[in-house]
Amino acid sequence: MSKRNSQTAKTAARERLRVEREREAKKAKIKRQLVVAGTIVGVLAIAGGIGYAVMQANKPSAWEAAADAKLVKPANSSGENGTTVVIGKADAKKTLELYEDPRCPICATFEQGVGETIEKDVADGKYKVQFIGASFLDRNLTGEGSKNALSSLGAALNVSPEAFLAYKAALYSAEFHPEESQDKFKDDAYLIKVANSVEELKGNKKFQAAVENGTYDKWALEMSDKFDDSDVNGTPTLKMDGEKLTGSDGQNAPMTAPEFTAAIEKALKA
Repeated sequence: MSKRNSQTAKTAARERLRVEREREAKKAKIKRQLVVAGTIVGVLAIAGGIGYAVMQANKPSAWEAAADAKLVKPANSSGENGTTVVIGKADAKKTLELYEDPRCPICATFEQGVGETIEKDVADGKYKVQFIGASFLDRNLTGEGSKNALSSLGAALNVSPEAFLAYKAALYSAEFHPEESQDKFKDDAYLIKVANSVEELKGNKKFQAAVENGTYDKWALEMSDKFDDSDVNGTPTLKMDGEKLTGSDGQNAPMTAPEFTAAIEKALKA
């Protein structure tokens, strides 16, 4: 082999080596770039996940959001916030104030024993009845069933006073009223199931939408505030002309129809 051929071969070999080194260097650079990019994406994903978690943690609950929502007053209500719910004949001279919490088991016993008597008296024009709803059991027991049931009662009141009374009776009935610890009223589906036992509310799509959409959630909170601002500390409580109606024990609400009738007749004569 001539010196010229030998030199040419060496030059070609060095050129191939240079090209190969450049190729490997380029591959290494690309690999580093991919690793860095992957790391950045991972960091951003983690940061995004943390940010989302923080955002969700700080997101107000449905009831916190309801407190800031626009108030929708049910039809057949009155007063500044629609929390005056009075049912009865306009010429009835006196009004019975009835304070109840939907989850209250004693309220359920009261309604099952006395509810029909009150409805008959109101229909006969003996007196009007004003309903004041509470939700303190949600705070005491935790949950949201009292507030949610109050909201659904607002939806029933929007249909008619008669639907309101019938639905309230159904909620407190032995068939549907749950143990106070169970909080079944928090479920819209259960409240709609109860409503389907009431003629005016059965299959009523407008009522059902109002329950599912929480149309009267704000109203329920306003009603709860009205109870909290009163001088009443427990449920059921009955008042007429500012005086409590009690049973034979002189302390608690009358729990039977005869006791209630005796107490209401005395109050009507006062």
